[in-house]
Amino acid sequence: MRRRSEAQASSNEPVNADRKDADQRPRSKAEVKGRFSYSSVLLNIGKCLLLIIIIPPFLNYASLQREGQMLLPKDGQIVDVGLGQKMHLLCKGKGNPVVILDAPTGMSTDVWSHVQESVATLTKVCTYDRMGLGFSKRLMQNESTGTEKVWGMSTTGRMVDDLHRLLQAAGAAKPFILVGSELGALNGRFYSHIHDEQVSDLVLIDPIPEDVFEEDQWKEYWYGKLLPSLQAKQFSAATGLSRMLIILGIIEPTIKGENVSEEVIQRQKYLLSNPAHQSSAVDEHYFLNESASQVRDITKFKPLSSRISVSVITGDSFDQQIPEHLNQMVSKLQKKFLEESYPSANHIHIKGADRRMIYKKPSAISQHLRKLVNQRQAKQQSE
Repeated sequence: MRRRSEAQASSNEPVNADRKDADQRPRSKAEVKGRFSYSSVLLNIGKCLLLIIIIPPFLNYASLQREGQMLLPKDGQIVDVGLGQKMHLLCKGKGNPVVILDAPTGMSTDVWSHVQESVATLTKVCTYDRMGLGFSKRLMQNESTGTEKVWGMSTTGRMVDDLHRLLQAAGAAKPFILVGSELGALNGRFYSHIHDEQVSDLVLIDPIPEDVFEEDQWKEYWYGKLLPSLQAKQFSAATGLSRMLIILGIIEPTIKGENVSEEVIQRQKYLLSNPAHQSSAVDEHYFLNESASQVRDITKFKPLSSRISVSVITGDSFDQQIPEHLNQMVSKLQKKFLEESYPSANHIHIKGADRRMIYKKPSAISQHLRKLVNQRQAKQQSE
């Protein structure tokens, strides 16, 4: 009996084992299926992320190549300024004296569109893209012109050297009226002190006082708030995100309105999506402190010729979008440096304006420039 029971027990063990395997088999299949589904989901998510990372920059790059040729202004020309550099120069109108317009920090020729059109009915008016901005291609870092050994990249000294070679290559008639806003005003001052025989009139629009970067509050705003926002724009352009946000209407061009042509609007969208342009804009802001220092040194080394007339155009504030205490600081330092550097300057105040007056209140600037042109033309005729 005992042997029979043992035999039955031994014979039942494989059956029980089979039953356990049978019970576990469906669960193993379900687990495998679940793991497979989970892996598939992760793989699909990875593919989507890869597409999101790769496709927008690729499409943006392809679009930039096409738009770069299509959106070059009709009257614009790419001028070989030597040393392997080419710069974009846009001239309209005919006659003398020639008016040269230098844009604010990080901005292209389009910022002058209204002013240029108005003054070009009287004389020849030229504006240009500084190296790296707009349609002026910046040299690669491993290339050298030699001038950066004296003046750093994206500083006033280097920009004035570029502008001097550009005007020589273009054969601009001299003396001319030189107009600059913000960084363009620093460039205009530097140029006029160095090449005083080439300039008849210097017009400074909302000039930046050199000493402003010695103030901790200003440096905190400039390098702690403004510069990071510009670096974010640069990153957004490099990843193709800017183009997507423009398409969605989240980002809009700076210059807009009924009187702004569709070509100018499309060109601004192109530059907002262009990482090279945005990178140069960041550099100009980053090195503005050094540019101001260069201008301070050069004005002490070589005073401005008494033959050059100076006009200063300012608004109610430097920038309506920054805190009032910063505007008051800039206004105080601006007044001080103008009294010390250009005590006989003709000061024009535009009510309700700030540093954006070039494209928000262009008629007031055009009116003054037209007046200067008429005075110079009358003097030329009398001579």
